[in-house]
Amino acid sequence: MRLIKSTHADGEQKRELPPPFRNPFVHDLRFTSVQKLQIGLMTVTLFPIRLFIAAFMMLLAWPFAFIASVGRSEAVVEPQCLWRKVVDVVLKTIMRVMWFAGGFHWIRIKGRRALPAEASILTLGPHSSYFDAIPVTMTMASIVMKAESKDIPVWGTLIKYIRPVFVSRSDQDSRRKTVEEIKRRAHSGGEWPQIMIFPEGTCTNRSCLITFKPGAFIPAVPVQPVVIRYPNQLDTITWTWQGPGAFKILWLTLCQLHNEFEIEYLPIYSPTEEEKKNPALFAHNVRRLMAKALKVPVTDYSFEDCQLAMAEGQIRLPVDTCLLEFAKLVRSLGLKRENSEKLLQDYGNRARKLQGERLSLEDFAQFLNLPVSDVLRDMFALFDENEDNSMDVREFVIAFSVVCRPAKTLDTIRLAFKMFEAEEDRAITENELMCVLRTALGVGKLKVNRLFRAIDDEDTGKITFESFREFAEQHPDFAEQFLYSDNAGFGSSSPPHVNGFCADFSPSDHHVPQKKLD
Repeated sequence: MRLIKSTHADGEQKRELPPPFRNPFVHDLRFTSVQKLQIGLMTVTLFPIRLFIAAFMMLLAWPFAFIASVGRSEAVVEPQCLWRKVVDVVLKTIMRVMWFAGGFHWIRIKGRRALPAEASILTLGPHSSYFDAIPVTMTMASIVMKAESKDIPVWGTLIKYIRPVFVSRSDQDSRRKTVEEIKRRAHSGGEWPQIMIFPEGTCTNRSCLITFKPGAFIPAVPVQPVVIRYPNQLDTITWTWQGPGAFKILWLTLCQLHNEFEIEYLPIYSPTEEEKKNPALFAHNVRRLMAKALKVPVTDYSFEDCQLAMAEGQIRLPVDTCLLEFAKLVRSLGLKRENSEKLLQDYGNRARKLQGERLSLEDFAQFLNLPVSDVLRDMFALFDENEDNSMDVREFVIAFSVVCRPAKTLDTIRLAFKMFEAEEDRAITENELMCVLRTALGVGKLKVNRLFRAIDDEDTGKITFESFREFAEQHPDFAEQFLYSDNAGFGSSSPPHVNGFCADFSPSDHHVPQKKLD
């Protein structure tokens, strides 16, 4: 597979497949010798002091939040009497002292925050860190949180004070209830506190704005877009799915003398009648407005692509994998389905019968039972590596298997062997293994000679799936030993971060025609 510049049949260059920015789910943090020395010095001096003050401020805020939350109804908003106003001011002050102690000495605010009656929903982006909680503590606005968060000691009490909308994992109907609750609050005429929502649904490195989930836009009410910036020379803030972990980010940030933070309230965006009927169009246009203010590009990558990039299988996708682009095209074509096993088997059986025959664009469209379109041309171009207007459909099946079941590495390899293996010995060659693995990883080039020789210990020039599986069982870290060390682009990975701060509540069955987004 390869990322290429796609030119459609009419000769007009519509768009580039490779995004003009780095992978939004990866943060590579590197330090100079001077920076390392500074961090070491701050670790034994300022860091423990700041950490102590932050913990103390959290504990100090707890009794105020607890008292103000006692006996409060979840269904109605009580009058904001004098003592509750005092508690609100006290909590904002405590939180501001906590952030100040953490190095956020000055917070720049641009624009005017709308009143709840003007815009009941604030859409924030880009979402890149748990430090994005700063505007929440500044305003005491409500947020959408995972229900499990309210059971966390101290933190749960502080969260409940701002009257969040909780999403429950255990309740299958939770997403619908969450959207209904947001609708109810949004149409209250300003009685309820504003709701701050991060529509991206996950953390990125701020290099772009990924697809906005439509949940915040389903109520069809005016929203106020809000953009966040961290104009620091060294980015210790970003907390993505592949990069420094949560505590390391906290440690490095508290070791900086000063941390910049800027929040800008953009003009209120009132949806048109078409946008009210089409939440995805509403979200798309608000995202475009925010991206313009941030001066960053937009991309159709989504939270699901983040999950694909960080799937815990036996092989890890490299930073520059083409499979994120492929997954985006799969969604656009409507190919991915919840029950895709039968579809994969059907594709695999048909691809095997073709025995490596190269397909044209029209043949590929017939294989998928789809009409020729610009999106299909873009997908075809990913596999047209020889630039001769032909592709091996087996590569498509392998890539589709990875997207449908990213954590099931051996299942994808088994399917690939069935399509590539010879009838007489059910084995494949080194070149065929290279084709299988590079497609499964979404890269153009891949060295597999050391891996192949390690599996083919009898030097037959061929390997079977059984021998590959036995080798993988005996060497569960075979990719680390034989692939990552021989090929560039495989950065270190960390386990997916559980982020309750931007819980996904968009209904999974909320479909909007793609053509209206153009």
